[in-house]
Amino acid sequence: MKDIEDIAKAIVHCAINVHKALGPGLLESVYQQCLAYDLEKASHVVACEVPLPVTYKEVKIDLGFRVDMMVDNVIIIENKTVEKLLPIHQAQLLTYLKLTKLQLGFLLNWNVTLMKDGIKRMVNNLKS
Repeated sequence: MKDIEDIAKAIVHCAINVHKALGPGLLESVYQQCLAYDLEKASHVVACEVPLPVTYKEVKIDLGFRVDMMVDNVIIIENKTVEKLLPIHQAQLLTYLKLTKLQLGFLLNWNVTLMKDGIKRMVNNLKS
């Protein structure tokens, strides 16, 4: 199994490379596909638009939640192309982390001049 910090570094590295090549101003889906391509080339398993049902007792409720990207089944990426990341975007990622019981996620805003300013790392503080 790959170390989660090594995967996180690869995500940041690939995101910066994609942004350097394309710049801001494109659709979220373009960045997502390019990032998935680069991560797969770097030997990571990437799933895009992963359905995320909510389970209540024994009932699965599929209300259309979809994770933009899941990398190596341990890190979630939510892609945005917005003027500014808002608390609702952070809440969305935290909800996905809680529902999947994963610890680490990235909120990537591609609509920035420098990609480093558009990367927000978020941790789900799991309770044992």
